[in-house]
Amino acid sequence: MDKNKEIYTKAIERYGLNAQIDMVFEEMSELQKELCKFKRGKKTVDNIAEEIADVTIMLEQMQLAFDIKDKVQFQKDLKVKRLENRLKGDK
Repeated sequence: MDKNKEIYTKAIERYGLNAQIDMVFEEMSELQKELCKFKRGKKTVDNIAEEIADVTIMLEQMQLAFDIKDKVQFQKDLKVKRLENRLKGDK
């Protein structure tokens, strides 16, 4: 995200935080739609990749806007550890 920080900051300043939050919803919805298509047997892997990229960009903007990059990383680490522990219990 650091290399894109300046671009993200400009986007938030130009469009406003509320508009960027709305874009998060829109991009997540588009990803959901592509995943549903995949479940129905449609070849949408490239579209899924595109929508994941869009969602990632918007989530990185949210981390910047709310100054929570470290908190997000902390939560990710906790949740991956929890998943790892669950998977060990499945053996």
